[in-house]
Amino acid sequence: MNLDQSQIIYEDNHLVVVNKAPGILVQGDETGDETLTDIVKQYVKEKYNKPGAVFLAPVHRLDRPVSGVVVFARTSKAAERMAKIFHDHKITKTYMALVEKRPQKDADTLINWMKKDEKKNRSHVYQSEKKGGKYVETHYQVLGRVGDNYCLEVTPKTGRSHQIRAQLGNIAAPIKGDMKYGSKKQILKGKMIFLHARQLQFEHPIKKEPMRFTARLPEHDIWRNFTEMSSSI
Repeated sequence: MNLDQSQIIYEDNHLVVVNKAPGILVQGDETGDETLTDIVKQYVKEKYNKPGAVFLAPVHRLDRPVSGVVVFARTSKAAERMAKIFHDHKITKTYMALVEKRPQKDADTLINWMKKDEKKNRSHVYQSEKKGGKYVETHYQVLGRVGDNYCLEVTPKTGRSHQIRAQLGNIAAPIKGDMKYGSKKQILKGKMIFLHARQLQFEHPIKKEPMRFTARLPEHDIWRNFTEMSSSI
């Protein structure tokens, strides 16, 4: 698979920022399917006529059915510094989520403990501290209704695997298409859920300048309906 130029949000000598489509792995797993890392490596190799192996490191991950902003480091120095930025939570993440049921509150901060079942690749949410569990915090705000669904702007304060998916499922507002956490129906044979990493903000690891990257919503009728609705408000 080739990388569409429209998927490139930003690139320089240190970073490549890409708008990931749903259904694509960021890194390899047991399926052996082609990954976004492979695709972006090939893009860099061809564009810059690089001989031999190309260094490229994803500095974070999105789940396979999730779309949106993914940052890759083009040098080991950038990779190391970006890892520290994420570790120190010196980054702001904003997601868009379409959920099947309106949350009880129009805006709230969800604070829980979460423990992942690695065998089932599913996280369990607890209201109080759980042995082996990890603290998770997510803020959301309801933006509006799209047909039978509701669009939320979601800002995770911590960065655990499946955090947004599990916490929204826990308040009976599952993300559309996410049957793992309570949705009624798969979308595109389970390759897509309506969770989109809309924006990332952080200080450039080398240039030390504030950066903000925004990924357009996927081409899907339901997202398109939300875009049309929000532009008319």
